Amino acid sequence: MSQRKIIHIDCDCFYAAVEMRDDPSLRDVPLAVGGDGGRGVVTTCNYKARAFGVRSAMPGSEARRLCPGLVTVPPDMARYRAVSQQVMAILREMTDLVEPLSLDEAFLDVTDVTDCRGSATLMARKLRARILEEVGITVSAGVAPNKFLAKIASDWQKPDGLFVVRPEDVDAFVMELPVEKLFGVGEVTAKKLYGLGIKTCGDIRALAPEVMIDRFGKQGYRLYEMAHGRDERSVVVSRVAKSVSVERTFSQDLPDRAACETVMASLVDDLTHRLTRKGRKKPIHKLFVKVRYSDFSTHTLERVREHIELPALDDYLPLFRELVAEGDRPVRLLGMGVRFRNDDAPVTQLRLFD
Repeated sequence: MSQRKIIHIDCDCFYAAVEMRDDPSLRDVPLAVGGDGGRGVVTTCNYKARAFGVRSAMPGSEARRLCPGLVTVPPDMARYRAVSQQVMAILREMTDLVEPLSLDEAFLDVTDVTDCRGSATLMARKLRARILEEVGITVSAGVAPNKFLAKIASDWQKPDGLFVVRPEDVDAFVMELPVEKLFGVGEVTAKKLYGLGIKTCGDIRALAPEVMIDRFGKQGYRLYEMAHGRDERSVVVSRVAKSVSVERTFSQDLPDRAACETVMASLVDDLTHRLTRKGRKKPIHKLFVKVRYSDFSTHTLERVREHIELPALDDYLPLFRELVAEGDRPVRLLGMGVRFRNDDAPVTQLRLFD
């Protein structure tokens, strides 16, 4: 059995990061999303605000007392959801085994992914760079043999950090880990553990599992397992992949349509590799192309193209030429992909009269 490779991706101060991206004037001030008005509560804040002690779920009045210069903006959930979808789409290009935990974090199981020479560390670097380039926010990543350790690792060098726990380093890493870092250990459980003289995972490891079970029930056994760096939970996929795509952002804009067509062959090769690895057995329903011009306007075109096992360059050129009617506009980004036919969708007949 191959060693599991898990990546945990966590967007840094997500809501605040989106606000700072869209309004550069907010980047150099302590910022809180929410917390305005008499009873408002801070949903998140940037790191300048955190330096004053401002935290999520804190009443706005207390946040302003700690940080008199605090700037607050109302939440815009529709915008945050749209940005989250961009991030998750990038993660799913790496692997179908993605488990979102919220809008701003997700687990990936990359055990069998061959991209980046099969290195989970290089995959995490690639994902962080793509999200920064294409979405405009920073994310932190943790790489480890299981979900528990990967989630802890992603928080280890925040913000904009990457931390790796290699299999051979697990014992040393968890030995000094404070019990507060363990999943499910809140203020009450931590107080009980401290009362028993237990402050680190090393202290838990010194006990027999029966002692932890006697004191904490089922949770005691989970704590004992985590203190040994063990977590057998698998990445749970709640969304079936509906498409596979590749895209490339160019360091220098491609000057015209002819230049784009010269690089399309390599994009098709990348797509073929991804389809072979991820979804070749799924029936293709549509092909699509995507173009982002130098002015950041983005256009896509898709057409039904069934009975194709692996699309070739000649399948995409007609779509591209139809989409790019003006051949001399500089292109910043070029992409292409396939959408799968959903044969598992239930077939229903609509009634003519209610």
